[in-house]
Amino acid sequence: MRYAETGFDLEIDLSRGSIERVATDPKLTALYLGGQGTAAKILWDRVPPEIDPLDPENLLIFSTGLLHSTPVPGANRTSVDTFSPQTGRYSHSLFGGFFGPEMKYAGYDKFIFRGKADDLVYLWINNDKVEIRDATHLRGKGAQETALILKEEVGDDNAQVASIGLAGENRVYMASIEHANSSASRGVGVIMGDKRIKAIVVRGTKDVYIAQPTELAEISIPMYKEMYDNKDCGDSMAHGEGDEFHVDNFAWGNARTRRNQFFTKEMEEEWISLEDKLRMRWTGCHNCPKDCHQAINYPGRMPYFQKCYSKLTYAMGSFGDLDFDYNIIGITQEYGMDAYSTPQTIAFAIELYEAGILTDKDLPDFPGADGETVEGYNINTSRFFYLVEKIARREGIGDVLANGIYAAARQIGNGAEEYDHNTIKKFEQVPIKLGYVNYPYFLMYATGEKMNITQIEGSYPQAPIVDKKEREEFVKNWDAAPERFKKWFMEWEPRTNVSLEAAVHICDWNEAMHYIDDAIGTCAFLSSFRGQFGGRPPYHIYNMPDFITRASGIELDSDELWEVARRNRNLVRALNIRRGLRRADERPPEDHWQKREPENEQKLLDMYYEFKGWNNDGIPTRETLDKLGLNYVSKDFIQRGILE
Repeated sequence: MRYAETGFDLEIDLSRGSIERVATDPKLTALYLGGQGTAAKILWDRVPPEIDPLDPENLLIFSTGLLHSTPVPGANRTSVDTFSPQTGRYSHSLFGGFFGPEMKYAGYDKFIFRGKADDLVYLWINNDKVEIRDATHLRGKGAQETALILKEEVGDDNAQVASIGLAGENRVYMASIEHANSSASRGVGVIMGDKRIKAIVVRGTKDVYIAQPTELAEISIPMYKEMYDNKDCGDSMAHGEGDEFHVDNFAWGNARTRRNQFFTKEMEEEWISLEDKLRMRWTGCHNCPKDCHQAINYPGRMPYFQKCYSKLTYAMGSFGDLDFDYNIIGITQEYGMDAYSTPQTIAFAIELYEAGILTDKDLPDFPGADGETVEGYNINTSRFFYLVEKIARREGIGDVLANGIYAAARQIGNGAEEYDHNTIKKFEQVPIKLGYVNYPYFLMYATGEKMNITQIEGSYPQAPIVDKKEREEFVKNWDAAPERFKKWFMEWEPRTNVSLEAAVHICDWNEAMHYIDDAIGTCAFLSSFRGQFGGRPPYHIYNMPDFITRASGIELDSDELWEVARRNRNLVRALNIRRGLRRADERPPEDHWQKREPENEQKLLDMYYEFKGWNNDGIPTRETLDKLGLNYVSKDFIQRGILE
């Protein structure tokens, strides 16, 4: 009997119209745990680098985490993995809510899609009953609208739906996959649209077996209460914490302008009043006591869930206000558009227009001169409404912008490349520009495989604590941290960098915790992302093995769990290496920090590569791969001439 997992994947070939329930190998679970880890193994085996991301042979994989649908609280993040046409490389996204647990209750650990349907379809999975159904009647429908229609169509309000909007249908590279209070972005929605999957509807009522049910309940029930009481976990930013920091420190417009001390007490009061007026309720995800999402009812828009940092991205990209942000999210989430990439791409286009690189010919009827107001907003916000429509429909210049800033800048030319200053490895990053280079963050930005810093940072604090007594108290209660990190934090003084050695280890720890979360399905706000704020994440490297063992029967300790993270990290690295990633690609934007240290930055890369067991070009060595049980990767690299 398989514990914690079902032992079956659902394979759907859209070109042939075939559906197959496939038994999986428990040995792979022991090696990679599940989620992103086992998805990466499938992509390695079945999608060679010669396959273009928009080829029918590319796969789109929805994965449950190992701990989904168990009593373990906060295990609800679904992993979506594929190859992105924007970067040509591996794309990984996560979304919370209820979808992954429902997949497992239906009897499946993964949904694996290959091929392309002739026209729009949706999948209806009701335990063992699986159908590919016509979805042409949903063409042009919004993502949330689609979910409501399909729940009524299948006759079950408890069904869980993941769907795309207009942007996904039109293969916009920044298209997202929308589900209830969560969404998957970072290059996966375009593949769902390319395969002509409008939605996946799943309902499950099966049992999930637990290896040690009583023993697991004994630690899961107290953990649920601990999470509820712990102010240092969950997405507290959704409740307004961090608004001042983001407004004053993150970059406005095309990730260019910092407005220090812009946030005021009056602004805070206005924002609280507006949110109280628009909010229908607070809500959370499957089996989690935190309420990290608010349901918003903006006049004239379909009710929606405000998700993560989308609260500010459109306001700051347009130099607008919070009211505008909530207004335009009502459109962009229905269209299914990434709230990080979309506002940056629009701000980039506006800069090109103001510089004369884009003209009235490119943007017919573009809202007029600076200072003009339309619909009560400033001119840039009016231009945002205009460009959202162009991009989502791939009309005119929107067809170019829909490919992301990196590709659009090179297609437009005429100096547009100079305005592409916030992409790394061809993908838009969090809009933040700071004064001095931060060593661990340099490494995370440069070497990360997950397309966004929020999927890498989190276990180690972003800044030192000034007061030494407070610092000592922080370290005293820092149960999540291995001893070496406590020592380095005690030595870290304000306005200084940690040592190069410490930076390498911090980067490794931060990314390891995310790779663990993404394999077992735990939410980063309860683990890998929240350690940097308060130092008290409910889950950490020392208590996670106990939850895994009691749920799945897989015996492992913290060292062995870290080894799984290294294995998964190197496998994901190998996917990108096989598609051409090399050291020359590992460079944050030139203006990411005002003051850089080129010599130390290269030393950091040298030291990090050596620590990871990679060669000077960032390629895992044969010895490293073989030690991690990735012999099949080293063999492939040798055959391709990547390694000698």
